[in-house]
Amino acid sequence: MSFSIGVDVGGTKVLGGVVDESGNILARARRDTPREGGKFLTQAIADVARDLMSQWDVSTVGISAAGFVSSDRKTMLGTPNISGWNGVDLDHELGALIGLPVVIENDANAAAWGEARYGAGRNETQLMLLTIGTGLGGGIVVDGKLHRGGFGVAAEFGHMRVVPDGHVCGCGARGCFEQYASGSALLRHAREAAAAAPEAAGHLLSLGDGSVAGITGQHITDAARAGDEIALQAFSTTAYWLGAGIASLSVLLDPTCVVIGGGVIDAGEILLTPTRHSMEEHMAFRGKHPSPKIVAAQLGNESGLVGVADLARR
Repeated sequence: MSFSIGVDVGGTKVLGGVVDESGNILARARRDTPREGGKFLTQAIADVARDLMSQWDVSTVGISAAGFVSSDRKTMLGTPNISGWNGVDLDHELGALIGLPVVIENDANAAAWGEARYGAGRNETQLMLLTIGTGLGGGIVVDGKLHRGGFGVAAEFGHMRVVPDGHVCGCGARGCFEQYASGSALLRHAREAAAAAPEAAGHLLSLGDGSVAGITGQHITDAARAGDEIALQAFSTTAYWLGAGIASLSVLLDPTCVVIGGGVIDAGEILLTPTRHSMEEHMAFRGKHPSPKIVAAQLGNESGLVGVADLARR
């Protein structure tokens, strides 16, 4: 049996795992993510990989990270949230530290592949994944192949413009999809509603420090589960935009299955049910254009680790 290491680079931790051909994680190792980024982060990844290599006979290492990856999967072209990693040839620098071939992949692409191979998208030939966390990422699997685009940066769904002259996005544009259908958007929707009607937001505010600024994403999920109207409306607004976006993407990509991952999916059907309704409402050729099923991711936060380990074998 072939073993591969997948390493998921996150904002707080570098998590590695030995993954077998069935998608099982057999061992894990981790380091804190160095704030300095750059060579310090590269070294932390090497330390995680070497920890696992000392116990397992592995053939390849895959790295999953947020950012733009070159089409040959060797170089980080741009990393908005990681300092000192723009233009870094990780295949060369990391390969020299661990002595094994290295494959780099965008984190959402890796998650899409993990779900397609071992999770909610098994047996689906046309899959689209949206990861809904602080931002909104995406991945596409077509006929059993990860679609990366001509430059390796396809499926940046979060930066489609959906509202002309809308909210300013971190990418520099206005009105991007992730400004309306992400964890950050959910938080804004809830805080705006609570600020406008604090007397109706008593329960939600009580879960934090009593202030609008103290509301967190987990508070909104917990309050929604308890039937809180402000929290439910925040999810409804987020789902409205998410479903509308999926309808537009469906006209373009025609997936059979849309997998929703990321932290916001912890809310389950509180998010998924209104998202499905919104998709149907906004679908072009309504009643004639087939609609994809919308399901929750199954591999959770380890989908990227599992996915990139499998991609490294290929």
